[in-house]
Amino acid sequence: LVSVPACCSARYNLALLAFFGFFLLYALRVNLSVALVDMVEPNTSLAKNMTSNVCPEHSSTINVPRNTTGEKYSWDADTQGWILGSFFYGYIITQIPGGYLASKIGGKLLLGFGIFGTSVFTLLTPLAANLGVGYLIAVRALEGLGEGVTFPAMHSMWSSWAPPLERSKLLSISYAGAQLGTVVSLPLSGLICYYMNWVYVFYIFGALGVLWFFFWMWLVSDTPETHRSISHAEREYILSSLKDQLSTQKSVPWRPILESLPLWAIVVAHFSYNWTFYTLLTLLPTYMKEILRFDAQENGFLSALPYFGCWLCIILSGQIADYLREKQNLSTVCVRKCFTLIGMIGPAVFLVAAGFIGCNYALAVAFVTISTTLGGFCTSGYSINHLDIAPSYAGILLGITNSFATIPGMVGPVIAKNLTHNNTVGEWQTVFYIAASINLFGAIFFALFASGEVQDWAVSGYHLHRN
Repeated sequence: LVSVPACCSARYNLALLAFFGFFLLYALRVNLSVALVDMVEPNTSLAKNMTSNVCPEHSSTINVPRNTTGEKYSWDADTQGWILGSFFYGYIITQIPGGYLASKIGGKLLLGFGIFGTSVFTLLTPLAANLGVGYLIAVRALEGLGEGVTFPAMHSMWSSWAPPLERSKLLSISYAGAQLGTVVSLPLSGLICYYMNWVYVFYIFGALGVLWFFFWMWLVSDTPETHRSISHAEREYILSSLKDQLSTQKSVPWRPILESLPLWAIVVAHFSYNWTFYTLLTLLPTYMKEILRFDAQENGFLSALPYFGCWLCIILSGQIADYLREKQNLSTVCVRKCFTLIGMIGPAVFLVAAGFIGCNYALAVAFVTISTTLGGFCTSGYSINHLDIAPSYAGILLGITNSFATIPGMVGPVIAKNLTHNNTVGEWQTVFYIAASINLFGAIFFALFASGEVQDWAVSGYHLHRN
């Protein structure tokens, strides 16, 4: 089996286009968090809670004249919470249907229209905000519906496109776009709000999403067989590498899927990882501001730093994982387990440490950055394990695990908010403890029960036709 060069190959072009797609998806997802600060009248958003006086004040606010032409709304803190959370209510609904549909109609259309729909609703956001908060929440939930199909659709496409020994590389390239989207759009949305007007945050990113859609529809195909310009050698290489891995069964074996312990190992790991991830994503600015007395909003760069570290880590660990499997002959399951352990225990340790360093702001940022960066190892760990155990149903499996993994996005921040009524260091240590323990549990569970082999039920159709 001769491997085909990566440069300009159809599979790497797919990874690159997917990279930009996920970049835009996350830009469309986080831009509201930044714009919301400018959409709300200054006096309504002041939280009534006390700022803890443990740490000295040390951010001097310099008042620079800024653009204030944007419309302002009088939404209280609860309303803002609903606006920010509404996305996840749409997102959780389409995970499993997305995976199922992708296995039926292919991932290309689903992913394309998922991002296209999200972009269109983003363009409608300023209008919805003007019509009223109900409309805005509806538009955000619809964006969630659109984004919900994207990861299962992408997993489904990779099941026909990624040769087993290149899986970590190809998938880590495409999904790393999500982290970079966060890194770029946090500071950039801030600058757009600052120099232009918050409506342009939605117009600019929305328009880029529509533009991407045309490239995607034009250049990408669902399988190597249907690709217009793929070389004969590459098509043969991909198809022969996947020969024994795919099922020809038309119906989905739901029962064996749900009884599969390796799948539940991924569910537990995915849920645990996201608990920490979402808790940090939504509450880090609060912690910085209330405990460390440092305004992370003023410093978009520092808010983005952890995600930049994570992005680098995802790309590098994807290369390392496939190198270990191909050149060092390490078993797939060994690589998946090791990377998951590093990517979950590492963050847990540094997260707890971040709660114990008092007012040392630089160290707090360093610890949180290291914590988020190490999490990047999980992309080549549990995150693509669906493709190892059942390539044919990877989209559906991802839909299942991501449904469970969306719950922390809805629940985690709410629980954390309830635990930190007085904003004391002790309360925040509890939040970090909980996240770290959940991470630890997920890592151990995955290490015990994960598998790297294609499961019997995932190829059963294939055996029937063989005999």
